[in-house]
Amino acid sequence: MILPENTVIGFIGTGVMGKSMAGHLLHAGYPLVVYSRTKAKAEELIAKGAEWASSPNEVAEKANVIITIVGYPADVEEIYLGEQGIITNGKENTIVIDMTTSTPTLASEIYEVAAKKGMFALDAPVSGGDIGAKEAKLSIMVGGDKDAFEAVKPIFNLLGTNVVYQGKAGSGHHTKMCNQIAIASNMIGVCEAVVYAEKAGLDPETVLQSISSGAAGSWSLSNLAPRMIQGNFDPGFYIKHFIKDMNIALQEAEEMGMETPGLALAKKMYARLAEAGGENSGTQALYKYWE
Repeated sequence: MILPENTVIGFIGTGVMGKSMAGHLLHAGYPLVVYSRTKAKAEELIAKGAEWASSPNEVAEKANVIITIVGYPADVEEIYLGEQGIITNGKENTIVIDMTTSTPTLASEIYEVAAKKGMFALDAPVSGGDIGAKEAKLSIMVGGDKDAFEAVKPIFNLLGTNVVYQGKAGSGHHTKMCNQIAIASNMIGVCEAVVYAEKAGLDPETVLQSISSGAAGSWSLSNLAPRMIQGNFDPGFYIKHFIKDMNIALQEAEEMGMETPGLALAKKMYARLAEAGGENSGTQALYKYWE
């Protein structure tokens, strides 16, 4: 499968990460049609040459590769399978790529419905947060048909530096669950380390210099611990979305008969912060749990 020379990319969801991702595609010279529930979030892209669409249906009419990165599985289902949805109204041979962190079950359903219309669906969730999106250094994990993946890999390469095909439909989302499970427990350790350093009277920034490059090193320690120390809890990735991801992972693990005590503890701690009004903070705000 080869993308046509007149490829037009549709992009739905221009939030914290989506706006940067869509910007890379525009900068690369692709004609871009954008839609977001809040048009103001797309104004910067429109000013740079993107075409505004008033609905997912309109995106489906104008684009032959469509990327979505929205909030919740319910949003994904509506955008793909609803009355104004991109599969409901899509054209044959269109490739649709959901980069939201959603459920493997929904990804498989979307794949099947798309196939019946002669369309190709990939689930391609990402990791790397706002920094990875801005710097085009995302990790992208992809499920679906290998031929469709190979056709759009040049597009993925504009967004990330670690693009890996994982297998059949749903495999991308299962891989993202592995990613979120690893982050959940790790974030607890990162926060505990920073708080411990402060209570011991150490300079936490100096402590990070020692431990970030050793056996304790992790992306969260290097990128989010400094934000904690600075008191910067702005979202690179929202707590409310991380809770959504953890709930998906907990449900999938339960269906496989697997216990996930670390994940369950992290979800409980984040839920407490959300209940206290912190759902729109970044995941590094778990630091506040110790306040």
